Amino acid sequence: MTGAWGDAALTPDSRGWGWMVKQYVEKAQRPLWNQAKEKLLTDGKVTSVTISSFQPETYCEARKHWDYIWFEMQHSTLSFAEVQKMIAACPGVKGGAPFIRMPDALEANIQKAVDLGVMGIVVPTVDDALEARDAARFSRYPPFGRRSAGGNTAGGFWSDAPGGYRPTFNDNFLVVVMLETMESIINVDEIANVFGLDVVIQGNADLTNFSGWSSSDPRYEAMLTISHNATLKAGKFWGNAGQQYLTGHRLSGSTRFVQNGPSHDGFAFPARGRGALEPQK
Repeated sequence: MTGAWGDAALTPDSRGWGWMVKQYVEKAQRPLWNQAKEKLLTDGKVTSVTISSFQPETYCEARKHWDYIWFEMQHSTLSFAEVQKMIAACPGVKGGAPFIRMPDALEANIQKAVDLGVMGIVVPTVDDALEARDAARFSRYPPFGRRSAGGNTAGGFWSDAPGGYRPTFNDNFLVVVMLETMESIINVDEIANVFGLDVVIQGNADLTNFSGWSSSDPRYEAMLTISHNATLKAGKFWGNAGQQYLTGHRLSGSTRFVQNGPSHDGFAFPARGRGALEPQK
């Protein structure tokens, strides 16, 4: 299996990873107040804590130690109202940014997510450029996107944003899509080139699920290379949902964004059993 850019992982040129994303924000007020996005723009690796239930104390503590918080709404019963209440528990720009892994890329749900105050969305199972386009355009204000300007709580949660919430929101927001199917790998060049998309990651477990190939299969590795090269050429950032790709893998140097992973200061929540990735309450 070979992608449009060959069967070997490409090396970044002088522009590095994310050169198109950097162009999007070249006139932005820096540093950005979205800690995760600012870290990507300065060539760092971004990690998080996953929260799948109503845990405001865990959320507020995690903000002190991780780049962003992954609110899980694809594989949980967590509600938008519960996420809103957790963000309200410790508002303000100091700390990790709240993200939602969305249940879908519908305009109605993206509108709820941004109105309640998240500063990034992770859209799962994106198979084509149309889904990626919807994720990017419905999450940002015009002229960059087509987010509606209805009433919301987000402005109050980020009232201390340097330059103001509304004027700086587009620059600070982060749009992440997940490739999890064979179809998404086939379409990755079109997906990665979508205007307003910032990060492309693999949903590693589902990529094995949908392809039928284990993560050690050379065909699976070839899919990672195809995604890696397309994302690099498009000027976006690349990563994997699996934190194991941060180190010890041939593409670890290119993996800039993961779900979970170590904190930036060595802090860790108490483990709660077999390989738990989510902290206790």
